[in-house]
Amino acid sequence: MNSRIAGIFWALLFLLVPILGVAVFAVAPAYDHWLPKNVAAHGPSIDGLFYFILALTGVVFIVTELLLFWFMWKYDASQARGPATYVQGSHTLEVVWTIIPAATLLFIAIYQMNAWADVKMRRPRMSPTVEVVARQFEWRLRYPGRDGTLGTPDDLFLVNDLHVPMDEDVLIQLKSMDVLHSFFLPNLRIKQDAVPGMKIPVWFKATETGSYDIVCAELCGWGHYKMKGRITIESREDFNRWLDEQYAKQEATQPEAAAGAAAAAAD
Repeated sequence: MNSRIAGIFWALLFLLVPILGVAVFAVAPAYDHWLPKNVAAHGPSIDGLFYFILALTGVVFIVTELLLFWFMWKYDASQARGPATYVQGSHTLEVVWTIIPAATLLFIAIYQMNAWADVKMRRPRMSPTVEVVARQFEWRLRYPGRDGTLGTPDDLFLVNDLHVPMDEDVLIQLKSMDVLHSFFLPNLRIKQDAVPGMKIPVWFKATETGSYDIVCAELCGWGHYKMKGRITIESREDFNRWLDEQYAKQEATQPEAAAGAAAAAAD
């Protein structure tokens, strides 16, 4: 009897796994433990893909856990009426459980192609809005100067304070000065590795003003935890005003600006 009770206990304990797992997902949004607010034009397609894969894997998770519970309940050792029998295997079953996951992965690969193309392939035809250079442990920014061209003496240099205009295509030229970093804008659904020796384009269109986090999503050294910045999305008028203010500040400290221009020329 005691072994039967123990078997029931463990079966019910495993049944709690899918129940509690689904409950956590159900209540998480109410406690603001869910996806960060989306402010990107391509965000709905990224979120839709996420929810589709979550639902697909969630169903598999629930079915698997329910089967586990059923087998533990039905085949409790205390209820066995004879010795266990063993099956050497089923070639047909092996083929089926190989084909089904392969077909599912192929379907997901095709299903996500449009979302992937929007973020990684359909680059806007424009000059870079800003260059972002990852460095242990900060984000160095370089805006084109008044001539509109990167790499000239009037470029604007900043650290960790990225500003972009709303409702316009933004093209970032991403680089790394030292190790592998990952440029992550959670609210803009952007995550891109910064690879030493490469210039990687990153683009998006912000749909709402506000100030949001820039973080590094790749362990890059002892100071990885503090590699943070802010991206401010604002109207074109406010963005132009901010640029003018930054140009004025840099011109007031001309020796620093000249050093930055020399560094840019060296690149």
